[in-house]
Amino acid sequence: MSTRWSTWSTSLSLVTVLAAAATAWGAEIPPPADQIHAAVAPAPPERRDAARVLGYDPDGSLIELRGGSGDLVCLADDPGDERFHVACYHASLEPFMARGRELRAQGVERADILSMRRDEIAAGDLAFPAGPAALYSLTGPPGSFDAETQRVLGGNRVYSIYIAGATGETTGLPLEPIADDQPWLMSPGEPWAHIMIVQPSHRDGAEGD
Repeated sequence: MSTRWSTWSTSLSLVTVLAAAATAWGAEIPPPADQIHAAVAPAPPERRDAARVLGYDPDGSLIELRGGSGDLVCLADDPGDERFHVACYHASLEPFMARGRELRAQGVERADILSMRRDEIAAGDLAFPAGPAALYSLTGPPGSFDAETQRVLGGNRVYSIYIAGATGETTGLPLEPIADDQPWLMSPGEPWAHIMIVQPSHRDGAEGD
């Protein structure tokens, strides 16, 4: 699996756990309104206003910037990261995402994080959705979000649909990307198996982007 594609599988969120302090890199924390506008950009337009949004306070700690009444959780761009990355995922994935954030904050290596979460899901100690659950992400170079226009001006969009235990045989999908915009299955057989659809760099004018 190429590095380009494997980077999309890593995920996101936790309100009660501190994120790595972005200020350690000398990064400036954007105002909450800017973080929220950028965070919801990957989501379907009709789901943006009701999404719960997690972002960063002036100390670089991950907090809830806005409560939500909808079914999505959106994560703002980490200002201490070397890329622009925002994502929104179905609320049923939150325990899984939160546990990953918690373990990363403890310094656990990625391979061990996957192994530990697999065991916890199998033991019934970590909730994971039994049915399909969507994740939307948008990744680009630093500065992809234009605060003046409140739009994300470019980047790769990724659509993921988590289907626990899915395989190539159960879905009929290839296990490697064939072409842009074509679905394929990542992590087959795992609890976090997911269909991937990647749209390469774009510049769209969708409201809220």
